Amino acid sequence: MRNRTRAMIASLYGAGKSLRASNQSRSLWWSIPLWVGAGTLLLTIANFGMERTEKHLLAQDAEQTALKYAEFIARTVPDLEHLFTRRELSEQAQIELQRSSQLGDVFRFKLFDANGQLLLTSDQIVSMAPLSAAGTSQLGSHHGDTNSYVSDIVLGGKNYIELSDGRKKPDRPDLYSEAYVPLMGDNGIQGVIEVYVDQSARQRLIAAAFTEVALIAATLLLLGGTGLGWQTWQRSSDRRQGEERIRYLAEHDVLSGALNRASFQSVLISAAQAATASGESFAIHCIDLDRFKEINDTQGHATGDQVLCEVADRLTALHRPGDVLARLGGDEFAILQATQSDPRDVESYGQLIVKSLASPIEIDGSRIPCGASVGAACFGTDATEISDLLHKADLAMYRSKTSGRGRFSFYDETLDHELEERRLLAIDLRTALADRTLCLHYQPLFEAEDRDTATGFEALMRWNHPTRGNVPPSIFIPLAEECGEIEALGTWAIEQACNDATLWKDCARVAVNLSAAQFRAEATDVVSVVSHALEKTGLAPERLELEITESLLISNPEQVLDSLNRLSNLGVRIAMDDFGTGYSSLAYLWRFPFNKVKIDRAFVKELEDEGKVSLIIGSIVSLAHSLGMRVNAEGVETELQRDALRQLGCDELQGFLLGRPAPNESHEPHVDIDRRAA
Repeated sequence: MRNRTRAMIASLYGAGKSLRASNQSRSLWWSIPLWVGAGTLLLTIANFGMERTEKHLLAQDAEQTALKYAEFIARTVPDLEHLFTRRELSEQAQIELQRSSQLGDVFRFKLFDANGQLLLTSDQIVSMAPLSAAGTSQLGSHHGDTNSYVSDIVLGGKNYIELSDGRKKPDRPDLYSEAYVPLMGDNGIQGVIEVYVDQSARQRLIAAAFTEVALIAATLLLLGGTGLGWQTWQRSSDRRQGEERIRYLAEHDVLSGALNRASFQSVLISAAQAATASGESFAIHCIDLDRFKEINDTQGHATGDQVLCEVADRLTALHRPGDVLARLGGDEFAILQATQSDPRDVESYGQLIVKSLASPIEIDGSRIPCGASVGAACFGTDATEISDLLHKADLAMYRSKTSGRGRFSFYDETLDHELEERRLLAIDLRTALADRTLCLHYQPLFEAEDRDTATGFEALMRWNHPTRGNVPPSIFIPLAEECGEIEALGTWAIEQACNDATLWKDCARVAVNLSAAQFRAEATDVVSVVSHALEKTGLAPERLELEITESLLISNPEQVLDSLNRLSNLGVRIAMDDFGTGYSSLAYLWRFPFNKVKIDRAFVKELEDEGKVSLIIGSIVSLAHSLGMRVNAEGVETELQRDALRQLGCDELQGFLLGRPAPNESHEPHVDIDRRAA
């Protein structure tokens, strides 16, 4: 049953292609009888034309031979006029006629008078005895009837040619002609001579010539037909290939070779029909690549395309009979796992997909980490409608991605509620951004040696939802990245912070965090955003401090370096945030135009309990000072931490001990306000 269902899915998908190929083949075979019929008709017409031409040539040849023979008789035979008028044959005329009875192709003749009466034949002249001494012989009429051809020739003055009917006669050639030619005298037509012309040899020459011509024509026709047939076949083949290419492009993703969304939908419908008929099930795995956007941003789209091709190859290698791979768009793939009713098989297959895509992809000598999040839904168990099944597999994939990526998840009903909540929150976030209902809170930064002197304030974004209350940045900032609003959010934060800082009386600096999205190639140029904000608000560039994380430097160092250098040239200060949490801090620290290093709160938290931490912080401070950078320590919550950091040489402190983030209600966030908030 399982194999039969799997075969049904494959046959339904391939039936259309087979039917189209069969129709094209049938059309090609039908053209062969047409070519044969056309060739036969052409050969028949050519044969008929050659027969008519042969008869015409033989008639012309017979006429010319007869005319020359008649001229020869009229010129060489003496007293020819007496033969026609007096019916007298002289001895000399007899001798010449006997000598000329068979001359060249002429093998017989007859002489008629002007009235059509037969006077003499070559048979008679040959068998005639020599004349008497008198030298003449009196001829009589041989036939009572006149020859009608002769009468017509005498009256019309035209020759008459008759070709033999092809029946073999005794003492006659295989083919001959009888030509009636008038013999002219001084007073007009004296009589008519019927000349029998042997045309066997001429007919063979003509036939040989025609045969040669026919062979040449047949060869040319064959070559032309072969060439035309080849051209037709080639054109048909090109057309078929073109049609197949068009169909392939319509059904497949050109880059990866997998089915596209529309074709995959058709396959799923066929699979659902087969599964319903057999009582079996199948599963859909939705696959979304992790960090693919980062690959495109840092390595370029050409490398991203190569990654997609390699992913498609790896997924294809996992296929079993009946499985179907599709690329639904971007970095999202899907696999139909045929005839699977056991959830353990589905989970095993999903884990296999995760494992297959977990290893780095090697392109041009570089190992590019990718990974994938996979979610699955089963037909009949999770849904019976294809659109619903795809939706639920996609929800399961989303759970894998939000749960840490690089894992597999099944669909369950709670996902619908979670997705709906997140979708509504994304809508509210767009509304809040459009209505400017988000706000910035400011946390003070203090000189380490003077806890009463604020050197500046760090801008921290806050969202007070009308029904949900305060939504943490850890929730709405990743949501803004997912729904494509992070760039607009970052632009708003920079402009708002610059505008608020212009109202502070003590000219303190304002620090704003930059996200990785603001450095992407396709995003709005971060340098233009900052420059516009400074120009719009009138804030002095040296009062603006931009904070970036180490992860941003690692992902795309060259592009970030270029942007940071341009920002530094504007006069803006640059700080490295969360220093010490990455693995390449020291490798990049000297390359970038940093004015400040912010030690991550994880070090400050362990400062009281772990002695080695003080050594690390001391080393960071010493390194930063040697490079001309100030050092800020985040997360200061106790007096012991404050005293230790001050002794280790930190220049600036920040944390709940000194002041909590507070709104800019008075447009002048003084230290006293921050401490009351603390």
